[in-house]
Amino acid sequence: MASVKPSVPKGTRDFSPAEMAKRNFIFDTIKSVFRKYGYQQIETPSMENLSTLTGKYGDEGDKLIFKVLNSGDFLSKANDQYLTEKNSNLLTASISEKALRYDLTVPFARYVVQHQNEITFPFKRFQVQPVWRADRPQRGRYREFYQCDADVVGSTSLLNEAEFVQIYDEALSKLGLKDFTIKINNRKILSGVAEVIDKGDSIIDLTVAIDKLDKIGLDGVIKELLDRGFTQADIDRIKPVILLQGTNGEKLASLRSALQASTVGLQGCYELETVFRYLQYTPLKRATLELDITLARGLNYYTGAIFEVKTNEVAMGSIGGGGRYDDLTGMFGLKGLTGAGISFGADRIYDVLEELNLFPASAVAGTKVLIICFDEAGEAYALPLLQKLRNSNISAELYPAGAKIKKQMDYANNKQIPFTILIGSDEMQSGLLTLKNMESGEQEKLTGEDILAKLIA
Repeated sequence: MASVKPSVPKGTRDFSPAEMAKRNFIFDTIKSVFRKYGYQQIETPSMENLSTLTGKYGDEGDKLIFKVLNSGDFLSKANDQYLTEKNSNLLTASISEKALRYDLTVPFARYVVQHQNEITFPFKRFQVQPVWRADRPQRGRYREFYQCDADVVGSTSLLNEAEFVQIYDEALSKLGLKDFTIKINNRKILSGVAEVIDKGDSIIDLTVAIDKLDKIGLDGVIKELLDRGFTQADIDRIKPVILLQGTNGEKLASLRSALQASTVGLQGCYELETVFRYLQYTPLKRATLELDITLARGLNYYTGAIFEVKTNEVAMGSIGGGGRYDDLTGMFGLKGLTGAGISFGADRIYDVLEELNLFPASAVAGTKVLIICFDEAGEAYALPLLQKLRNSNISAELYPAGAKIKKQMDYANNKQIPFTILIGSDEMQSGLLTLKNMESGEQEKLTGEDILAKLIA
């Protein structure tokens, strides 16, 4: 068999034990906050039917869906159909009927519809699973990455949006971030902006363009709007709104004035004011909450509040986002069920914590003590002690007998095990074992019980 150079697909990664320990620190921290706010965990399949995913993310999002080829002799059948019927839709269906999930929200909506008779509403769930995007890999952007989502369906209360702000604030503060911004906007305000310039039918074009402000700048946004059919007069009316300055209250006052002729726009202002009012009772720990009218979240299914989170400590894209989607389940036949949700970008959060050196030592702590013995007699002597250590929730290993002491010590050093216990013939006769601190090099003779007590302390 010819040798194959080992590699992974672009945009994917392996994770070492140390990396997994850090990733689990992120996951466990976020999960603990989700549970504190009453969210319960579910999982959905990696693959969904292609029809479940398409049409939910806008044209640009649909292009990034990873399609899965049908198994078996599909290609010859697809070619036969194409040659006889010249039907590209049939050709596509013959080649692919499934796709890797693009996010966790649409599969969740599908789950709710399928399990609606088993669910108690409002239903608060969280998921921590990988998603896939057929995107161009770059720093902070992967083709396979994990999302940590929390969603609630069956409740119109804006208290949910306020709690999402609190969840972001608490979870990211627990992870060690000190300076981050939670940006908030409302799609109804953006609809109001389109309405007052008589471009209500072009709301998607408007949101897709202004959502790129950070990437292409104001001039780029203006050019894109002109290309999408907006006039210079339209842009002159939009610019003051895009460039709003001041406190959140001052921005809302300006928006109310600019959107007086739009009922939907004023409703968006009211909803944001309500969220801000809820949060007056629960001050945020570290987050800055900012009303950003240019925040559009290019996904078509958002209908109300929208969120995006960015750290101010590292040059990185958003590390979280979400919003309200009033009738997402309607796409699957269950009308009128409102929902809202947020997502943490775990992979980007990992990169941020790594760059800022914020992972605590406890996050990567592995084996605490290695028992080193000289022969099979020492191995047998060590086994009861090993069991006592583990029964006391001390992570412990026993190196199999027969290896040289240097090799066993090297093993401890390479795995950064802080303590070793040496058991030789003298130790077995006296009952006093040698406990070595691998960092300081200090050694002391102690009984097994004293070692146990010292390691627990």
